[in-house]
Amino acid sequence: MWCPSVSLSVWANSWLAGAAAPDDVLDALSLWTPRHSVTAYDSAAAERTGLSWPDLDDPGAVSLLQTMRTAARAAGTQPAITLALPVPGDVRGLPPGTQFGRDAIAAGEAVLVGPPEALVGLVPDFEYPDGFPETDLGTDMFDPDIFDPEPSGLSWTVYSLPGPVIVEYFDLGEAEYALRDAVRSAADALGALRAGASGGDIGDPRRLVEQVLDSTLAHRVPDHAPARAVRVLENAAHVDAIITVSSGLIPSGLQSSSEVQVASDALRPLTAVVRSARLAAVEAILHSAWRG
Repeated sequence: MWCPSVSLSVWANSWLAGAAAPDDVLDALSLWTPRHSVTAYDSAAAERTGLSWPDLDDPGAVSLLQTMRTAARAAGTQPAITLALPVPGDVRGLPPGTQFGRDAIAAGEAVLVGPPEALVGLVPDFEYPDGFPETDLGTDMFDPDIFDPEPSGLSWTVYSLPGPVIVEYFDLGEAEYALRDAVRSAADALGALRAGASGGDIGDPRRLVEQVLDSTLAHRVPDHAPARAVRVLENAAHVDAIITVSSGLIPSGLQSSSEVQVASDALRPLTAVVRSARLAAVEAILHSAWRG
């Protein structure tokens, strides 16, 4: 998994479908951080989920599961959970003009739960210890002495949504086909950046890609996940890792600004391919829990 909203979506959905235990959900969430909290943003969100309001008691991960169950029970169809991966310029699945939408875009992820008339949205926010270094990472993101990615906690804010949202359907087969081209394009862009980078301190970009991918191996998907969806997630992670490493190479010093432009032009559309592929795969996993 590449973000907490995916872990919460697929594992809570499996639990609600009877295909996983509550401890499975808690274990999946604990891989991001051992401490979780959940609070209601507004009174309607509290009413729909059973969270306290206006006094906030900041309950933990078990209350997060109860929040998901309470919101999902009101839905007449299953699954009652939808994942959103919004970015500026592409806000598919978000209600316009809401604080939830703005916070979801800032986070780059969100979970929507419940029926259209009583929908709630959850946005995670990592908490870091005081003194967490703020630096222009570049390739420093691969140096554990400079970049420490360990958060101290993860807070989930629950928002009431004003009405139904338009959820776009993503075809898993089309997503897999698009990823095949994306892998080649990403690899070509990475090779061009490595060739154009000055200095010898970058190292083997393929090793850096493997290093980024290693960070995702601890996160499991439910056993009922279709093999094709798992394959799409793995390929999307590969492309995303190449994009991450390539982005780290750009500030390292290239021979000309034209090389930066060519590499950026090649990488830019690939992020959209990765997001669409991941949404398609997660949607397939969510539905697979309710079959059988």
